[in-house]
Amino acid sequence: MMNNFDVIVIGAGPAGLLAAGRAAELGGKVLVLEKMKREGRKLLITGKGRCNITNDAPISEFIKHVYPNGRFLRSAFSSFFSKDIIELLKSHGVESVLERGGRYFPASNRSSDVLKALLLWVKSYKVEIRCGYRVEKLIIENKNIKGVQANGQEFLCNRVIMATGGNSYPATGSNGEGHELARLAGHTVVKVRPALVPLETEGNVAQKLQGLNLKNVKATVWVDGRKKADDFGEMIFTHFGLSGPIILTLSRLVVNELQNKNKVEVVIDLKPALDEQKLDNRLIRDLNEHGNKKLINIFRLWLPASMIPVFVDLLSIDTEKECNQVSSKERKQILYLLKNLSFRISGNRSFKEAIITSGGISTNEISQKTMESKIVKGLYFAGEMIDLDAETGGYNLQIAYSTGWLAGKSCMRDKMLL
Repeated sequence: MMNNFDVIVIGAGPAGLLAAGRAAELGGKVLVLEKMKREGRKLLITGKGRCNITNDAPISEFIKHVYPNGRFLRSAFSSFFSKDIIELLKSHGVESVLERGGRYFPASNRSSDVLKALLLWVKSYKVEIRCGYRVEKLIIENKNIKGVQANGQEFLCNRVIMATGGNSYPATGSNGEGHELARLAGHTVVKVRPALVPLETEGNVAQKLQGLNLKNVKATVWVDGRKKADDFGEMIFTHFGLSGPIILTLSRLVVNELQNKNKVEVVIDLKPALDEQKLDNRLIRDLNEHGNKKLINIFRLWLPASMIPVFVDLLSIDTEKECNQVSSKERKQILYLLKNLSFRISGNRSFKEAIITSGGISTNEISQKTMESKIVKGLYFAGEMIDLDAETGGYNLQIAYSTGWLAGKSCMRDKMLL
């Protein structure tokens, strides 16, 4: 009887902890098995260690930021949403602050406080957490879950919630093992790919700009010469290419196109607030006002200082000439480059640098009302291992909380303990 439980949760990340806490809150005897030496390793590094807890967008808007089928989450979000996680954390000592873009962060700016609060909540309901336990197989009889085997031991139950994460940041424990367990149980695993991942570029322009952070710019993805998507906001140049919020958001599309062997370019508009005519008028004005100065000396009016040498190298213009000697054709070249700084994308960084995973357990095989498998009775899924991923902004963590909560709640409803 020592190894008999009502519910076993595999994984002690945010999805697993929400599932375990809710099931225990409803009276279940719950065991959490975590293969790493401590809980919530990935949660600790989210939001660069600050933890972007959630987003204040309403459900109708929220699901628009989730791919490939945000509507699948309506029941989960209706069961437990942003205000609920904020309230839960507050009741365990974590105040939240709302920042730009509807993003909630802990007031302390420490993701560790979020993890501590979740653990405090879970343990208040006598959930047993065993770290250093790797689940080797699911015990299934006649398409009914009977338990799991971990570290050579059998742990028996009639309800298992899998919350093992995806493949991103494998050092935190998310290495795809859960997907393999699900596949062996008969589930379809949609091909996994890195998402919210930095992009690699051809040439050395990005490398020369390494470390430069740009705000209020627009990035547009072009595939085989056709415009596919764009985003406005902040980005950064790196030693390998492009990163930052708008690049990460666009990366899902880029990764898919690269895998299809298509030609992908990201074009940066450095002056998105001005259309071409207004920008041209500004260039004319600046050139006229500084007519006797050398052209090189007025680029500071248009660009960050560290960007000027690289930008000038891309122009076939003598920048030592005086501004009043700049021809219309040369001015148009400057204008074009300000609006069209183009980078050919050669690849993307690996799962080691991807914030989340795209792909996973097919939602066609999961009940959206309960998170239960349609293939194995008593088997549930939660969090990143499902084929759902979202943009940056707290959306992905909310998916974890909501699916975890619904799975934990459904376990106990099905066990008729409600």
